[in-house]
Amino acid sequence: MLQAIVGNASAEKVLLFMAARQSGYAREIAQTFDTDVTPVKNQLERMERDGMLVFERVGRTKVYQFNPQFAFVNEVKALGKKALSFLPQDLQRELLLNRRRPRRSGKPL
Repeated sequence: MLQAIVGNASAEKVLLFMAARQSGYAREIAQTFDTDVTPVKNQLERMERDGMLVFERVGRTKVYQFNPQFAFVNEVKALGKKALSFLPQDLQRELLLNRRRPRRSGKPL
């Protein structure tokens, strides 16, 4: 749905993921959308190079987030949130469920 604006499917996936979770890394985004990591990584690097995203190293992993200094950061976030509302409910739930650590053994859902 955003491909016409952002250029390709990988860029759309990155934008949707970042709008939902505020930060993420290439493998996490690729696994969420069940796609290869290379195109996702390329889009993250392009968006970082163009100033829309910034990254912080956590160990050897680059964790990306929106650059608060980017001139259109609020507009890009709003576009991403609007696009999220048009996704299927199961994908919306998966994107918005921001679980970063393993679940305790035996804990009820």
